[in-house]
Amino acid sequence: MKIVLSGGGTLGPVVPLLVMAEAYRRVHPEVEFIWVGTKTGPEKDLVAQHQIPFFIIAAGKWRRYFSFLNVIDLIKVKTAFFQSLFLLWREKPDLMITVGGFVSVPLHWAGALLRIPTWVHQQDARPGLANLLMSGPAKKVTTALKGSIKYFKNKNAEWVGNPVRDLSVSNFLDSKARFNIPEKAVTIFAMGGGTGSVRVNQLVVEALGYWPKDWQVIHLVGKERPKESAANASKLFPNYRAYEFFTDEMKDAYAAADVVITRAGFASLTELASLSKAAVVIPMPDTHQEDNAKYLAKEKAVIFFDQQTASGSKLAKTVEELVADAVGRELMAKRLHEILPPASEEKVVQIIDSLVKK
Repeated sequence: MKIVLSGGGTLGPVVPLLVMAEAYRRVHPEVEFIWVGTKTGPEKDLVAQHQIPFFIIAAGKWRRYFSFLNVIDLIKVKTAFFQSLFLLWREKPDLMITVGGFVSVPLHWAGALLRIPTWVHQQDARPGLANLLMSGPAKKVTTALKGSIKYFKNKNAEWVGNPVRDLSVSNFLDSKARFNIPEKAVTIFAMGGGTGSVRVNQLVVEALGYWPKDWQVIHLVGKERPKESAANASKLFPNYRAYEFFTDEMKDAYAAADVVITRAGFASLTELASLSKAAVVIPMPDTHQEDNAKYLAKEKAVIFFDQQTASGSKLAKTVEELVADAVGRELMAKRLHEILPPASEEKVVQIIDSLVKK
């Protein structure tokens, strides 16, 4: 059996697909996966770690406003469609799965033409154009959020939650010890997305001056951001720790945290939901992240924080109030878990089995 996974440009659509692949491999170790992605996106290295062959096709996108770039990208989409036809004819997959991204659109159209079953999974609260274009001919459409079902007319659309990697720990005290954090110390975990957000990092550093000195702060600043402010902050705030990147430390940072400060990328939100963590969410303005954050805030599942009107002192006060309200914090975290449950491995396997046997 062979399955084509596709997506890229960012890591948002990549991580859930890798979780799906590992879940299915555990039950069907004979399965073969291949990946179709972009030439310049960050997905290639991560996919290689999972021993999945990687193929590149042209990637264009359609802007919903006038732009001469649409003409260029229309040519790219046509090129990608014929590249996809050749690739699928040669590889002869049994199923194609995507979580979004414009690189997947011509591929899934080509798959539909060749009568290869396709599965489209929608993460964000409001679907982008790519998933809407692919959902029509798809044999299966699933959503991470129940409220997103209304956007799809596909009769096979279903709410299943979002695939998420296992981040559980056996003992949160061991996780605190990993960062040299005292057992009963209030701990804040702040992260600004995959590459690190300058604005989120700035707000966190500004907030330090307003928080009690015995609080502990784990700050994931990102590999591609200036480190000077974080270095200066560590001199002024004794229990502040800045890190560029986490691998297996991530699960311990989550476990140690009383409150998490984060962007509103869906991978991060799903992880927080799976762990029932209280979160202050600072989305990128005017993006799907803002839609995600506002939807969850309306459901009382997170605290929405607008970076365009924000200040370090306001962030500090918001977090302090959340820390002081243990009951409210627990209810909010529980609500996040209810709205955004993790998709079970059993469900992923069931869907794939049903599609490849049709």
